[in-house]
Amino acid sequence: MIEFKLPSLGADMDKGTLLQWNIRPGDAVKRGQVVAVVDTSKAAVDVESWQEGVVFELLVQPGETVAVGTVLATLLEAGETPETVKPTEQAARTGKAPDVSVTSTPALAVAPPTDLSPALIAPSVRRKVSPAARKHAQEHGINIEAVVGTGPGGAVTLQDVQKAVELPTQAQAAAATGKQAEMRKAIAAAMSRSKREIPHYYLSETVPMRKAQEWLAASNEKRSITERLLMATLQLKAVAMALKKYPDMNGFYLNGVRQPSQAVHIGVAISLRQGGLIAPAIHEVGEKSLDQLMRDLTDLVRRARAGSLRSSEMSDPTVTVTNLGEQGVDTVYGVIYPPQVALVGFGRIHDMPWVTDGALGAMPAMTASLSADHRVSDGHYGALFLAEVREQLQRPEQL
Repeated sequence: MIEFKLPSLGADMDKGTLLQWNIRPGDAVKRGQVVAVVDTSKAAVDVESWQEGVVFELLVQPGETVAVGTVLATLLEAGETPETVKPTEQAARTGKAPDVSVTSTPALAVAPPTDLSPALIAPSVRRKVSPAARKHAQEHGINIEAVVGTGPGGAVTLQDVQKAVELPTQAQAAAATGKQAEMRKAIAAAMSRSKREIPHYYLSETVPMRKAQEWLAASNEKRSITERLLMATLQLKAVAMALKKYPDMNGFYLNGVRQPSQAVHIGVAISLRQGGLIAPAIHEVGEKSLDQLMRDLTDLVRRARAGSLRSSEMSDPTVTVTNLGEQGVDTVYGVIYPPQVALVGFGRIHDMPWVTDGALGAMPAMTASLSADHRVSDGHYGALFLAEVREQLQRPEQL
């Protein structure tokens, strides 16, 4: 019997709400298959299964909010049958019968009305409605019989209809405000934990960017507008290549032990339109071409802001990169996302005084910064890593 549990989709997540199942009892599940959609405080995330089997029980139903690590479903392993296994202990503890039948979406139960408001009963006489109110209701698709009238004798006025028009917008605004508050709460918890548990140290390095800018401009001249590269792709690739040489910056610190990662999955800090921040991963950055990285970055930003991410993108980052240069920031000193051990920041590119061959001139440059975990590395190692990022950006044609 295989237990499929709610995974942690980031350091700021301790619970999630199941939105829908994409599987039913009896379905065969393959590795990497999206089996459910879970709502976190930041986004609706497609949850993948990294185990294979046949669905036996669905223990959590859509709409339920459960803690990370809760068993959501069970799968039968090869050779197991429903007759040879017992219902899970979780079902016994909760007293809930597991869903072991193949069913369609259940019909919604309609509760009887609890009052006799005009919206719930058919009127016995024609209601008084002003012509302007009736026209306004028709234009906005409002059921005039459901509008409570506040005019003389209960007449429906134009103002009554306008209130009905505004109600959905107000409800959406309230929901968005609540969602944003939950997100800020989750971010606060994760960052407080980070600063409480991780002994941060910070370094910065000024990086000349003329070679990178010139190479990028020449390269983009040969591309169509939709295929042009952003400087962010060079920065991501430079970080990935530097991590291969200085791997202590890549991985996790868990249970008092550093856990290195052979793969470089870079979490990209993305600001959301409704407010807040999310940092899903681009996988295997060091193995990808700049063109592929550009496509992956564009797709990731689009889906992050649309609330359509995969669980592997949320749980896999081995290091995070944040770029606030477009916001006009010179230097960013970020807070590490636990259990990661480092975060790299990039500021804006602007002209700085620079001495080249004894002559003073202007050089387009930026500040690269590092926030690192002192339990895993020290300042000397971190300085070498940042210097390698700088050197990688001096050879853009090799990236």
